[in-house]
Amino acid sequence: MPERVRHERNRSERVNHDPSSTDPAPVVVGTGPVSPAEILAVAREGAGVVLSADAERTIAASREVVEALASDVRPHYGVSTGFGALATRHIPVQLRGQLQRSLVRSHAAGSGPEVEREVVRALMLLRLSTLATGRTGVRPETARVYAAMLSAGITPVVREFGSLGCSGDLAPLAHCALAAMGEGEVRDAAGDLQPAERALAAAGITPVVLEEKEGLALINGTDGMLGMLVLACADLRRLLRTADVVAGMSVEALLGTDAVFAPDLQALRPHPGQAASAANMRVVLAGSAVMASHRTPDCTRVQDAYSLRCAPQVHGAARDTLAHAESVAGRELSAAIDNPVVTEDRRVESNGNFHGAPLGYVLDFLAIAVADVASMSERRTDRFLDVARNQGLPAFLADDPGVDSGHMIAQYAQASIVAELKRLAVPASVDSIPTSAMQEDHVSMGWAAARKLRRALDGLTRVLGVELLTAARALDLRAPLDPAPATAAVRDRLRAEVSGPGPDRWLAPEMDAAADLVSTGSALGAAEAVTGPLR
Repeated sequence: MPERVRHERNRSERVNHDPSSTDPAPVVVGTGPVSPAEILAVAREGAGVVLSADAERTIAASREVVEALASDVRPHYGVSTGFGALATRHIPVQLRGQLQRSLVRSHAAGSGPEVEREVVRALMLLRLSTLATGRTGVRPETARVYAAMLSAGITPVVREFGSLGCSGDLAPLAHCALAAMGEGEVRDAAGDLQPAERALAAAGITPVVLEEKEGLALINGTDGMLGMLVLACADLRRLLRTADVVAGMSVEALLGTDAVFAPDLQALRPHPGQAASAANMRVVLAGSAVMASHRTPDCTRVQDAYSLRCAPQVHGAARDTLAHAESVAGRELSAAIDNPVVTEDRRVESNGNFHGAPLGYVLDFLAIAVADVASMSERRTDRFLDVARNQGLPAFLADDPGVDSGHMIAQYAQASIVAELKRLAVPASVDSIPTSAMQEDHVSMGWAAARKLRRALDGLTRVLGVELLTAARALDLRAPLDPAPATAAVRDRLRAEVSGPGPDRWLAPEMDAAADLVSTGSALGAAEAVTGPLR
C-alpha cells in the first residue's frame, strides 16, 4: 500500500479507555509520527503500546520486498551482505539469520552505569515508530515484540557509553534488540534486574528470532538522542517558566522595578521568547506591596542590575532556542531512519539519514542556554547576600550575621553547579573519532550531547531551587510589606516544606526540598494557581 508523507497522517490517537482508571491510556502506533505527549506518556507514565492495523499491513508489505531481495543472486546491503567495512562480503542464505543475531550481540557493547528507564522506553517507542512506517523491512512479529515489551514494562539494560551518534545509537539500540531476542539483562515492571529470557517468559512474550535485514533495522536509528531531546524539551519548557517566576520573586525582594518589563519596551526588540518571559514577570509581580513601597518621588534607584533588568532577554533567548530545538525534534519524529531503507517504489537503498548531526547541534545549543539561565540565577542569589547590594537586608540573610552564616554556602553550591554547567556547555557535536576501519569517518556524538544535557537540566533545577529558597527568605524579611499574590503563593508553598527565617539550620535538606518544588512543577503550579497559565 503506498504510504503518504508521515507528517500528513494522524497515527497518534489514544485507545479509548475508562477515564476513571489510574493507568495511562495505551498509545496507538501507526504509520505517522508519535507526538511528544505520547512519548512522555510511554516513557514517564508507563503507558502501553498498540500497533495499528494500518501499521501491521504496511510492515508486512515492506517485508515482502526484503524477502524478494533475499532470493536475488545479486548482493543487497543489509540483506545479503555484511555491514560497515565488511559490506562487500556476500553472505550465503543459511548464514543470514546468524549474521543478524551476531550483529546485535556484537553491537550490544555498552559500558558504564545504566541509562534511565524513561530514556530506554522513549528510544524503544521511537524505534517501533520507525518500524511502523514500513521503511525498514522487518516482519510484523518483530515489531509486535517491541510493543509487547513496552506494554509489559520490560526495560532492557542500556549502558551510558557506547554510542557515537552516527550510524544511529548503535550500542543502546542493540541492547534493546538483544533483550527482544531473549538475551541480556532487563528490568521488569517492578524494577527488578533479571535475565531477558525469564522476563519475557513471565510476560508471555516469545523472543524474536531475527531474519534478513532485521538486526540492522533494530539498531540503525537516532532514537536515543531523539528521545532524550523530547524529554529535555518538556523539562526545559517547565523550567523556563519557573525561572520567570523565581526571577520575579528576586526582582521584588531586591526592591527592583517592573517598569522595564512593560509591553511597549519589550516590543522594541520583537523576539517572541523575550515577550513571553516579560509578560510572565509582569503578571507574577502584579499587586506587589513590596514594589509599590518604593514607587515614590524620593526613590533614588535609577535602574536595576542586568541580572534583574535583563531577565526576559536571557530567559527569552533560551525560549527561542528551545523553540528551534522543538522544531528539529518535530521533523525528526516525522522521519523514517534506517539503512538501508525500503522506498515507496519498493527499492532497498543505502543512505546516510542515520547521522545524528541535526540532533547533536540542538542538544548542544540547549546546554548553552541552560548554562546561561543558571548563571543569571546565581547572580541574583548573590545580590541577596551582599549588604552593599541587597537594599537593607541582613548580611547573607542571616538571623544574626557573624554568629549565623545564613545562605552563604547555598550560594557556594549554586556557584559550583554553574561552573559545572559551563563545562557541560562545551559542545560534543564538534568532536569526532573515526570508527569501523575509517568507513564511519565522521560521527555526530549526539548521544553524548544528550547525556550531558540531562545533567545540565538537573543542575539548572538545583540552581533555581536555591534562588527560590533565598528569594522567599528575603520576601519574609521585607515584612510587614506584602509580596504579590503570585509570589506569596510560591513562598507559602515552599513554607509547607521549609521553615521561614531563623537561626542557622541544616541547609542541605531545605535546598533539596526547594529543588523538588522546581523539578515537580509545584512551585510553578503555585504561581499559576493565581496568575493562570504562564506562557
